[in-house]
Amino acid sequence: MKRGLSNSASDGVSFTPLVVLELVEDTKEEAVTWLLEKIDSLEGAELLVGRLRKDSWGDDGGNPNVFVVGASRDRLLSGAEDVGLVKESNDGSMRGFTFVNRNNFKDFKGDSDEFLSVAECQYIIKHELDTLRAKEENSVPGYAKVKLYPGKSILRRLLSKGILVQVFPLHDKEELKKLSHSWYGKLRLKYQPLDEIRRYFGESLALYFGFLEYFTFALVPMALIGVPYYLFAWEDYDKYVLLALFNLVWSTVVLEVWKRCCASLAYRWGTLCRKKAFEEPRPGFHGVLGYNPVTGRQEPTFSSLRRQLRVYLVSVPFVLLCLCGSLYVMMIYFSMEEWALRLHEEEQSVWSSAGLFVPSIIYAIVIEVLNRLYRYAAEFLTEWENHRLESSYQNHLILKVLVFNFLNCFASLFYIAFVLHDMKLLRQSLATLLITSQILNQMVEAFLPFWLQKRRNTKVQKQVRRAPVELPWTEQVKLEVDMSTYLGTFDDYLELFLQFGYVSLFSCVFPLAAVLAVLNNFTEMYSDALKMCQVFKRPFSEPAANMGVWQLAFETMSVIAVITNCALIGMSPQVKSCFPDSETQLILIVVAAEHVLLAFKFILAFVIPDIPKEIQLKLARLEFESMEALKKKKMQDTKKLEKQDN
Repeated sequence: MKRGLSNSASDGVSFTPLVVLELVEDTKEEAVTWLLEKIDSLEGAELLVGRLRKDSWGDDGGNPNVFVVGASRDRLLSGAEDVGLVKESNDGSMRGFTFVNRNNFKDFKGDSDEFLSVAECQYIIKHELDTLRAKEENSVPGYAKVKLYPGKSILRRLLSKGILVQVFPLHDKEELKKLSHSWYGKLRLKYQPLDEIRRYFGESLALYFGFLEYFTFALVPMALIGVPYYLFAWEDYDKYVLLALFNLVWSTVVLEVWKRCCASLAYRWGTLCRKKAFEEPRPGFHGVLGYNPVTGRQEPTFSSLRRQLRVYLVSVPFVLLCLCGSLYVMMIYFSMEEWALRLHEEEQSVWSSAGLFVPSIIYAIVIEVLNRLYRYAAEFLTEWENHRLESSYQNHLILKVLVFNFLNCFASLFYIAFVLHDMKLLRQSLATLLITSQILNQMVEAFLPFWLQKRRNTKVQKQVRRAPVELPWTEQVKLEVDMSTYLGTFDDYLELFLQFGYVSLFSCVFPLAAVLAVLNNFTEMYSDALKMCQVFKRPFSEPAANMGVWQLAFETMSVIAVITNCALIGMSPQVKSCFPDSETQLILIVVAAEHVLLAFKFILAFVIPDIPKEIQLKLARLEFESMEALKKKKMQDTKKLEKQDN
């Protein structure tokens, strides 16, 4: 491994920096030296590390413990095999990349550096850094209280103890400029460059933008039906049966078709047949020292019983308390609605008419505030539960957030529809909640971060926007260190989940819901693209073959949509007129119809394969060839042993 910076290079380093490591400014020098030696001792890693010169920060000073990391071309190629990258071979099939057979893969051109994307190179370097393991050391040099466990990740430990501030990949200015131009350079209706997004940001983010695009186009039929329905039946709130029936089919078919589209994208990007990596403990996981029964390594252990007690005796009661608080706020909202209605009946003025919308607007704002406050509490509780794996942490966090957000956003609509039976108020409340939430989300997720970035460092904002391709690496690192960190697709999927709920549950009484969602998502594509390219640090690529637990969340919402729309159909005057003398008979028929439709939904999900037939055949062929190759290797090994015995 080569260490140090080249004074002759105009950018301050003698290699192409890909990843930045930032330690705290007052990190003890013995800890810095020890970390660099650990990186140097990585077997065959051939990582290249450079420390930014102190004078590169200028007169204003800066953190002297910022390092840039790169790697040799051969190391990146062998690392691609280590992390299990899947690439397209010369015969058109997707296969796990191997360094020995590298010439058998499409687009591999000898000395060319274009075979691996920069995002893949950065992911490989991150994987190499994560393999830094503690051995005989009991603690970090200079930090006796920061204990180390043999076989556990050093970087994760330093990160959890605050010695390591951040690890992030650098933007590639040339590639970013090309992506920005094709992605949001011109405001026009077009498909997103998903392959380019995947190549620059990785599969997880590309799948989110793919779903955002797909969902937006899937809303178009709803919008086309909703516009004439809205125009010609504006005052007739009860004639919503046909739209509700369309909702039933739409909410099911959309998700089933998406799974097939997602599988096609994942196969093309090489993640559908990629083996899942062994999951390491989270950086924040702590406990008493013990042995992992799978790996045999020493690591912190935490009693599953203690975790379950924390979940059921603290987290669950807290969530229930928050839900009760949300219902109390909802009742205050209905009191405000009654007050506004009485005021309007007394005065009958333009101002009193406008005042009818004030309670809904205030309530919509309160809902967004409560959602964000609860999110912080949910993160604190989930962290306190001390889950060992990141996947377990995310699942528990998503469950907490979804339960509260669902009740907080939709409880008032269910109350209005099925307790008050007021379709006019339901339409007004749905419209106000949807419009207000979309405006607030655009402000909080796009405009506010952009404004804060500019306010925090005007120089950073201007230079990052207008930085030429030839921007020195030292200057680029200075700029990106202070940029905001992208926290993942959690909030983005949550916003689409709630939007899907507004559209699938009650849009039959407010047909313009789908129209508003299409308009919002169109601007969302551009605002999300802008913030990813201009506001946030570049996130590490995350291999993903699907939306994970969010797919289950959307499917659960579609089941609730079937039940809700059946109930709304049963409440409609057209259907009630068919059963004037027997309300019990009507209820039984509606319940039976709902069961039939749910059965149809599950049958449809079973009949429509999640993976297209042609991809299934390719995967089966690949599995067959792998088995044949394994048999051949075993036969060769057997023959070698027989020769040795003879």
